[in-house]
Amino acid sequence: MSTLRMTHDLRRELILNAAKRCFARHGFAGTTTKSVAAAASISEGLLFKHFPTKSALYAEILAEECEADPGLHKLLGLPPSTETLVILIRGMVGHFMALPAAPEQEDAQRMRLMFISLLNDGEFAQLLFEKVGSLIGGAFAASLDRAIAQGDASPVGQAPVHLFWFAHHTAMMAALSRLPPVPTLPYGNDPGLERQLCEFILRGIGLTQAAIARYIDQDISPDLLPAATTESA
Repeated sequence: MSTLRMTHDLRRELILNAAKRCFARHGFAGTTTKSVAAAASISEGLLFKHFPTKSALYAEILAEECEADPGLHKLLGLPPSTETLVILIRGMVGHFMALPAAPEQEDAQRMRLMFISLLNDGEFAQLLFEKVGSLIGGAFAASLDRAIAQGDASPVGQAPVHLFWFAHHTAMMAALSRLPPVPTLPYGNDPGLERQLCEFILRGIGLTQAAIARYIDQDISPDLLPAATTESA
């Protein structure tokens, strides 16, 4: 049984490595499952046994990259607290707001792919949202619970996971509006925009103004920020 398991895992890893090379060379639109199968020296049918669609394959690659980010690992390793919650939100906002600064870079292209997915069958968006939620949602909920217990936040609604997605989508949509060469909203390069967006989200998820003021301007160690944020700084 263990041999079969290792064979399955090894084959899956070989497919992912081949797919990374194909996507890096040809992009999402220019890569086919047939070309990935050829690069992995397997049949397309065998590829489908591991990944049913190209979107599923690409979403898994992005999830692996996110899980391998040392900054995110350290951030998720922080104990649940009000401070950790603020750092999570600042990291999320910083990640998204950094993307429009380099519209031709891969992260910005993925944002466009996400939007295209939402306008069509939504498969890629759903897969990626599931990965993001499983990776970060628990840490968000635990820190929010702790903030409420400490009197730093008031409960909002019945499902903390909804607040996580409200925060995520607010930051994502703010970034989307800045993706075109001419931003669609008058955000411009306002140096206070990122802080204002963080405050807006933190108030929306129930934090008190006193708690926000206590942590919003604290320095965050660069090794606690996702790679996309630190690389764009």
